[in-house]
Amino acid sequence: MKAIAQSGPGGPDNLSMMTLATPEPGFGEIRVEVHAASLNPVDYKVMAGGHPAWTYPHVPGVDASGIVHAVGEGAQGWSIGDRVVFHADFTKQGVCAEYALTTAHTAAKLPESVSFEEAAAFPCAGLTAYQAIVRKMRAQAGQSILIHGGAGGVGGYAIQIAKALGLGPIYTTASSENADYVMAIGADVVIDYQAEHVLSRILELTDGRGVDLILNTVNRLTSQDDLSVLSFGGQLACIAGAPETVADFQPSSKTFTLHKLMLGGAHGSGNRQAEEDIARMTEEFLAWITDGQIRPLQQKLIKLEEVPDELRRLSGRHVRGKIVVQVRG
Repeated sequence: MKAIAQSGPGGPDNLSMMTLATPEPGFGEIRVEVHAASLNPVDYKVMAGGHPAWTYPHVPGVDASGIVHAVGEGAQGWSIGDRVVFHADFTKQGVCAEYALTTAHTAAKLPESVSFEEAAAFPCAGLTAYQAIVRKMRAQAGQSILIHGGAGGVGGYAIQIAKALGLGPIYTTASSENADYVMAIGADVVIDYQAEHVLSRILELTDGRGVDLILNTVNRLTSQDDLSVLSFGGQLACIAGAPETVADFQPSSKTFTLHKLMLGGAHGSGNRQAEEDIARMTEEFLAWITDGQIRPLQQKLIKLEEVPDELRRLSGRHVRGKIVVQVRG
């Protein structure tokens, strides 16, 4: 099969088109004829140093959609020809290839009304946002929320989820060139992080109260600062590093809840319920797409051979929406 793969640890420059053996499904696995895949920050972040479980050549990518091509022993609920979308285990071979494997119990059936490209664009980013806002913070209508990085994948889906749940005001950070984009998908207030001090602006906008919920998609340093603009009893969900000094945070009278998330950590965790919840969240997210509450994010469509260049661009952290690989057009 054709695949984009790296011969050893390194960045996107270490990727090239290769011909690899088509993988055989093991117990509880299905083989998918990949029609579309998408790129995520975890792809370039992990490939730089490699992972102890990887063998080389290694294929990157964790999000894909396609058609079930083979069903392994013990893989219940699937038949050859089923349409499927899945978030794969990043410790295994990835999905930027003509065929990929995934565990049957973590994948979801894809309705005909959702295209392969639309489906591939949401699992990692969309389910991370869904897990943070719905599963962890259990957001309620009327709560205010700050979503960092609204023009990115997680941020873009988070804005839509917040709007669907009736949250508000929905504050988000974005560059001036992305302001209209994030407003169009549901943000109420856009803070230009390049020109304004985000935390001071939040306190100004909330008369010093702060916000009820924060989704931090940036880094540990900004998540540390976020504690100062949480309202009393607020919640902070972090996907790129949690605060380091929670125990010493002042004022000590301020109560808050902290959530540290890693969606893909459920794979191989030994917690079957957590693994199956990936499929359940995927099904719930698909239902929101089919009824129009969430729209697939703006997509840049590329071919397999363009993956190295686009991963380099993604690593610059200024990509709007999602980059989707059309493996089969």
